[in-house]
Amino acid sequence: MKITTPDAMFQLGATIGAKLVAGDLLLINGPLGAGKTLLTQGIGSALGIAGITSPTFVISRVHEGEIPLIHVDAYRLLDSSYSNYLLDDLDLDTQRESAVTVIEWGGSESSRLSDERLEITLEISGDERVVSATGIGTRWKGFTL
Repeated sequence: MKITTPDAMFQLGATIGAKLVAGDLLLINGPLGAGKTLLTQGIGSALGIAGITSPTFVISRVHEGEIPLIHVDAYRLLDSSYSNYLLDDLDLDTQRESAVTVIEWGGSESSRLSDERLEITLEISGDERVVSATGIGTRWKGFTL
C-alpha cells in the first residue's frame, strides 16, 4: 500500500487500531523518518489515546486507555550484544496480555515475544511510503491492509 501524506499514515494507523484487542503485538520496522511513530499515533487514536510521542530515549511508555498501549522503541537496544536481555528487562510479558503492544524497530529479538503478531514494514520511496503487513499466527490469518 502506498501512503502519500502524513495524515494518510495516521489514518492507516487508526484503521489498524480499530481491529486490535488486548494481547495484540505489532512490530513496526522501517528507516528513520518512515512514519513508525505517526502510524502508532493513529493506532493510539483508535484506542482513545492521544499524546503519543516517540519513546526513543526512554525506550518504553505505557499509555493508559480502555485498552492500554505499550509503545516500545527498540532502536537503542539494536546496538547492544545483549538486546534480548535488555528487551526482557522491560518486563513486557507481565503487561502484554492486558494491552496492545507496539514495538518500533521490532526485529527478531521482539518476534520471539509471541507466535501471534502483526509485522508492519514501512519503506521510503521518494515522497511516498510503501507499507506492507504480514500476519503471523491464527489471530492474523487473512489480515490485509
